[in-house]
Amino acid sequence: MGSEILVYVSTPSDQQPGSSGSSGGTDPAPRPSRRAFTSEYKLAIVAEYENAPTGEKGAVLRREGLYSSHVIEWARARDAGILGGVADRGPTKPAKKSAAEVELAKLRRQNEKLQADLKKTRLALDIMGKAHALLEELSESVDDEPPSRPS
Repeated sequence: MGSEILVYVSTPSDQQPGSSGSSGGTDPAPRPSRRAFTSEYKLAIVAEYENAPTGEKGAVLRREGLYSSHVIEWARARDAGILGGVADRGPTKPAKKSAAEVELAKLRRQNEKLQADLKKTRLALDIMGKAHALLEELSESVDDEPPSRPS
């Protein structure tokens, strides 16, 4: 079975059998039903929509009771190669990770954080070393100058 776009369709309460149209204790609005579209239907509609002249595209949508977003989504799925294929079964839950995989992911994140911290520390030490060398050089140049005489 293919991926399905579900659309709610409701009919007016006066078309439902046994409905009197009055608000006599029962809910006058029927429960909407879902429509399911097969991959073949989706591909046929996308092809028809794309081949229709510009002014006729809306007529295709109205006739089928669809929105342009349906056709756009189906065309994207077709172009990605997932419409009509195995991946057309809808969203799947990611596989649960084993305890070892969870631990491995945690350790990798921790390793990345520690490497970033190490890089920052090395950069700070490099800056401190340069500042120290500059201060020593300034100190030596002040010591080498003869004291100035007050005039």
